[in-house]
Amino acid sequence: MARTDNDSWDLTSSVGATATAVAAGRALATKDPRRLIDDPFADPLVRAVGIDFFTKMIDGELDPSLFDDVSPDRVQAMIDGMAVRAKFFDEYFVSATGNGIRQAVILASGLDARAYRLPWPDGTTVFEIDQPQVIDFKTGVLDGLGAQPTAHRQTVGIDLREDWPTALRAAGFDSSAPTAWVAEGLLVYLPPEAQDRLFDTITALSAPGSTVATEYVPGIMDFDPSKGSEMTARAREQGLDLDMGSLVYAGPRSHVMEYLRGKGWEVTGIPNDELFVRYGLATPPKQDDDNNPFGEIVYVSATLG
Repeated sequence: MARTDNDSWDLTSSVGATATAVAAGRALATKDPRRLIDDPFADPLVRAVGIDFFTKMIDGELDPSLFDDVSPDRVQAMIDGMAVRAKFFDEYFVSATGNGIRQAVILASGLDARAYRLPWPDGTTVFEIDQPQVIDFKTGVLDGLGAQPTAHRQTVGIDLREDWPTALRAAGFDSSAPTAWVAEGLLVYLPPEAQDRLFDTITALSAPGSTVATEYVPGIMDFDPSKGSEMTARAREQGLDLDMGSLVYAGPRSHVMEYLRGKGWEVTGIPNDELFVRYGLATPPKQDDDNNPFGEIVYVSATLG
């Protein structure tokens, strides 16, 4: 089903299910013997959501026919891609706090457990913003595991389409202090004007020295959502009713790095392939599918001068 301005979801449906998919990817990456990342909470969170497809995925029990036309190298590259993505944002937060920032904001936090698993310095507050039902679910599961945050975790249960800056301030956010912002895996699910508005708002709330990290996905410009993939059809046969093509907002939008530079940020971008090399992984094999919006990703970090 195509997105609408006022659509809603939970962790088993629509955009919310993509958060579960990403957590499943982190669970697989954590099980990888190379241990590029360590997210001990990803596996139990995915199981708690209860989507059979993703539970089978992390247990290695998916029907092999789903991957008949995907090489083992490509499957491994998908797992490595999630590890690379998670490690980039992990290192971003470690670097930001190492430079003295003690306030972090995770936008559309989903099943992100960084407030529980990263080595936050004393005095750090991590704000997590997401829909109330998503926040409540994750908190309940982690409480049930006896997990304790490694920073002061402050949740903000609100949809990003609502007045989240007011809710963030009410939760104790200090706009006079430098902030480390993360918008991970978020932008493609925003309409183009909402992407601009998000960065306008982040800039307005940021003191000098603040940082932001996100991704730039050039392929979203030319992506045709009407071209459903065979993989999506096969996944639906196994119980996963999740059509990625209908969830993203394709078409022209601002170039993330250029837009941030125009707002006064000093911006660095590193392409996905270069990040693989940095972390000692084989670069992903090239795909013949020219309608894959995620085939080319640039990881972006920026500092407000």
